[in-house]
Amino acid sequence: MFPIGKTSGSTLVAWLRGADAAQVVRVLASRPDAAVEPEPRSVGELADRLQRPASVALAIPRLTLPELQVAEGAAALAPATRDVLANLLDATDGERAHQLEAVLRELADRALVWPGGDGRLHVAAPLRQVWAAPLGLDAPLARLLADTTSTDLGRMLAAVGITSTGTKQKRLAALTDHHGDPDRVTALVAKAPTATRKLLEQRARQAPERSARILYGLPRPDPGPGERWALERGLLIRDGRWYGPARMPSEVALALRGTGWHAPFTPVPPAVRTRPVTGSAVDREAAAAAMAFAAHASSVLAACAAAPPARLKSGGVGARELSRLGKAAKCDDTVVRIALESAAAAGLLARDGDRVAATEAYDGWAEGEPADRLAVLLRAWWTLPLTPGGSRDEEGKALPALAGAPPRGGCVQARHGLLASATRLPPGEGATDPADLGALIAWQRPLVDQLAQDASPFATLVGESELLGVLALGALSPLGAALDADGPDAVAAACRRLLPASTGSARFGSDLTAVVAGTPSTPLVTLLDSVADREATGTASVWRFSPDSVRRALDAGHTADTLTADLAAVAVATTTTTEPLPQPLAYLIRDTARGHGRVRVVSAACVIHGAEPALLAELAAHRRLAPLGLRQLAPTVLISRTPPDETLAALRSAGYAPVAEEQDGSVHIERTRRHRATNPLPTPRRPAGPRRKAVRVAGARTATDLAAVAARLLAAPQEAPEPDPDDGRPYASDTEEIIAGHARNLSFTDVRQLAHAVNEKQSITVEYTATSGNTTVRTLSRLELDAPYLHAWCHLRDAERVFTLSRIHGVMPS
Repeated sequence: MFPIGKTSGSTLVAWLRGADAAQVVRVLASRPDAAVEPEPRSVGELADRLQRPASVALAIPRLTLPELQVAEGAAALAPATRDVLANLLDATDGERAHQLEAVLRELADRALVWPGGDGRLHVAAPLRQVWAAPLGLDAPLARLLADTTSTDLGRMLAAVGITSTGTKQKRLAALTDHHGDPDRVTALVAKAPTATRKLLEQRARQAPERSARILYGLPRPDPGPGERWALERGLLIRDGRWYGPARMPSEVALALRGTGWHAPFTPVPPAVRTRPVTGSAVDREAAAAAMAFAAHASSVLAACAAAPPARLKSGGVGARELSRLGKAAKCDDTVVRIALESAAAAGLLARDGDRVAATEAYDGWAEGEPADRLAVLLRAWWTLPLTPGGSRDEEGKALPALAGAPPRGGCVQARHGLLASATRLPPGEGATDPADLGALIAWQRPLVDQLAQDASPFATLVGESELLGVLALGALSPLGAALDADGPDAVAAACRRLLPASTGSARFGSDLTAVVAGTPSTPLVTLLDSVADREATGTASVWRFSPDSVRRALDAGHTADTLTADLAAVAVATTTTTEPLPQPLAYLIRDTARGHGRVRVVSAACVIHGAEPALLAELAAHRRLAPLGLRQLAPTVLISRTPPDETLAALRSAGYAPVAEEQDGSVHIERTRRHRATNPLPTPRRPAGPRRKAVRVAGARTATDLAAVAARLLAAPQEAPEPDPDDGRPYASDTEEIIAGHARNLSFTDVRQLAHAVNEKQSITVEYTATSGNTTVRTLSRLELDAPYLHAWCHLRDAERVFTLSRIHGVMPS
């Protein structure tokens, strides 16, 4: 990137001062961040805010494709007249000229490109810096030659056949005027050597390469083949302060591209196949989709509230938990992801340790009407900084939900582009294939990134919009229009108009089912979920009763009478019978309740039994034995909440003589266990300071072959090895030296013994201190030295282990 002139701020101030009030209002409406508190006190302060990089960065993603193309063309030529820009974009007359005028007005309303008093178009400095080389062009000639001396300019003018007189500014203007004429540049290049022509034609079609600053004292780079001729005539410019190839002025590049070359300009959006749709049909389709999503989302969040999903160690909810939630809510993975991400953004879910749990706000949300619940999720989805339906990365691997991915403002702009695309459709028309809207989104928001998993442009976003009822039959629904209005009250009103109030009654069938038309209320869902299994959700929800489901309700504390009364209270009255519940359902509840609790299971730490009921009754009433938690199940059976060893000790302390039993009923014989060591004790660690000679006990036996040792000593060289230059100790091998450099806790003898075991592939026993501070004695084999570590097979752990040499405190033969 190259610097922008310092006049862009002053020209913007002059343009704003000359504009009418309506123009300033449009600027403030399109750039609301520039008018936030505190309000600007003058046009100069407003212009300063509009020129800030952060403000421009917020406006750029909202540009359409033709606006971005015109802005890039203006940035490449800036400052240039409107006619020059129109010629570059091939929009000099006809409909394209009118479309260019409309785009320029829109860019002026955004204070990104505006006309100056000199008739030239000026570009906001931060917008110019978006492109390193707009349209693949380098800087204009005047900017590249700004630091060139007057003498060098004179040589260039003389080389192109122009008499050079006057000051540096006049010479620069003369050369700029010459190179700004495409015919004169083309004629000049036609006279160039063949190598130069090929080089210039190649450079005119490719983007300029980045250059690096030359360090002080280094020689100036030599011109490449064919460059010198072009450098002498200003067709290529080389700055001696920078590495890299010579730079081609934008005027020269445009002249060499030819009069037939034009920058891309696509003012007409891509065509979308449409079909007639009525407003009522769109409303019905949107209401059905919204009702289904609201029911599924409520089920997903209810499952999260009942059993919070576990988080992965890397963060987020993994595929296993997503599958569990989808199975519980009877919906697919995409709906689960949308519900989780939207609920988390709305504050209904939050991280709780290693799980994702419902918050206090969820309880109030769950008690609301379906329309109010849907409005909360819709508003949260509209502002999500990600696309929740994105389940795969670039490599096709599954992505967790609620992983806390970095926010991406482009996702919000993609939703705005979708609604803008749907708004452009003719009234009473809907897209035949909603996937066609993806290409229109790319035209509306060209800077928005697409998901790697999308087979067609923005397929995931379009699918989400249909699931939520924002799009219906390829057209914008009332929910989408309310979101586009960007008002919470409008969204809530649209949801209440499309979604009916929740239903508090159910129709019970003789086939042991309960059917709820519409969206069931929260109390009704709680009741039916406790006593039946949900089979279907959507515009109608179905529950089925079974012995297991009724038993589940009885386990939760209900009785047959309370269940019958609660279900009868929500039953829809029928004219065929006076009974509130079908006879099969009533029989099922009574039959299940009759057998419920006939067998009971109690937890106990141990069982006490005997042949004398009076003795067992005495134990149960003994005050000193109350801490045991004794409970009498039968005249000769007691259970205790205390483990067997503690129960035996308490009974014996109270003066009784109990005995323990084995699992097969035989008397447990208590014997004192003898403890024997399995590992030898380590050699005592030598104290620090001067080492004393070891004294061997007279008469002690050794397994060492003394004759072999004597033979080796006599055969060894009589001169001792050269001492180590650092500590003066002689090392017999490189292994000894490496071990000694890391095993600082070992004596010289231990170092030699460990090095010998490594070199000879022998087993060794070491005293090792782990990172926890525990010291153990381990026998090691299959030693491999990889300083500062020792890889070996540990016989204590019966596995391959890695040992740190600095943690070895003693060595002995195995």
